[in-house]
Amino acid sequence: MSIIKRHENNPVLTKDDVPYSVATVHNAAVVKHQNQYIMIFRSHRLNGRSILGKAVSQDGFDFKVDPKPFMLPAETGIFAEYEKYGIEDPRITFIDGEYLITYSAYSKHGVRIGLAKTRDFKKIERFSLITQADYRNVVIFPEKFNGLYARLDRPHSEISPWSVWITYSPDLIFWGKSKLIMKPMQYHWDEMKIGPGVPPIKTNKGWLNIYHGVFPTMDGSVYRLGVALHDLEDPSKIIAVADEWILQPEEIYEITGYVHNVVFSCGAVAEDDGTLKLYWGGADKVMCAGTAKINDLVELCLSKPREALP
Repeated sequence: MSIIKRHENNPVLTKDDVPYSVATVHNAAVVKHQNQYIMIFRSHRLNGRSILGKAVSQDGFDFKVDPKPFMLPAETGIFAEYEKYGIEDPRITFIDGEYLITYSAYSKHGVRIGLAKTRDFKKIERFSLITQADYRNVVIFPEKFNGLYARLDRPHSEISPWSVWITYSPDLIFWGKSKLIMKPMQYHWDEMKIGPGVPPIKTNKGWLNIYHGVFPTMDGSVYRLGVALHDLEDPSKIIAVADEWILQPEEIYEITGYVHNVVFSCGAVAEDDGTLKLYWGGADKVMCAGTAKINDLVELCLSKPREALP
C-alpha cells in the first residue's frame, strides 16, 4: 500500500481549467492563506515558454483558476534579461509575515533563481536574483537559524552530480556558507540526480524534506519522490534519508504527457491533524494531489535509512 494516497479526482487541474491559452499545468507551489489553498502553477504557453498562474481552492482539491496569469516574465529592469525564456517551478515559504516565492528564471545565460515577495497573492514584488547560473530547485526554510535564512539548493553540475546543498543569508540577497549535504546513490532509484521539492516541513523529530530523485532507463528518465529528515537546530545535519521512494509514476496521467514518467512536487500543506496534502506535476502536463500522514513519512526515514553522502 502506497504511503501517499492519490486523490480520487486526479488530476485536480489541467489546461482545460485555465481561461487563457496554455499547453500544460504542472509543478505548482501550494500554501494555505486565510483558510484558502493558493496554488501557483507553471504553464507552457503555446510558444513553449513558461509563465506562472494562480488558482484558489476551499478544500485543497477543487481549484478555480484566476482569469489572468499571476506572473509573466519581466519586460524591464535586471529581471527582464534573466527571465526572457520563461519562469518556472515556483516554491513558496511563509516567514516574517510574508510569502517568499522562489522560481527558475531562464535566459540565454542559463537558469537562475529569482525571489519574489507577496503578502496577499495580489500584489507581488520581485526582490532579488539569489543564484548565478546554473541553479534550480531552491526551497527556503520557514524559520531562521542563528539569525540567518537557510535554503536547500541544487547546482547543475557533473562535478558533484546534481546534489543538494544548504546555503545561508542574512538578508535574502547575499548568500553563502554553502555546504554539500546530500548526494544521489549509485544504482539506486535516485542515482542520476536529486533536488529539493517542497519547502521543509517542521516535525517534532526534524525538518521533513520531500525531494525528487531521477533514475535513467533505456526509455528515458523516471522522476520519483523521496524523503529525508534534517536536524531541527542545524538543518545542514541530515538525520536520515529514506531508502525507498514515496511516490512514483503509475497512473496514466503521470506516465504519459509532455514528459513521460514524471511525478514532480513543488508544494505541500501540513494540516493541524497531522496529515499532509501533497501536490505534484504529472508528466509535466497536469497537477495532481494526494494525502499522507506526516508521521508515516518521518518513520520511513528513521526505519529504512540510507546514506546521505554515499
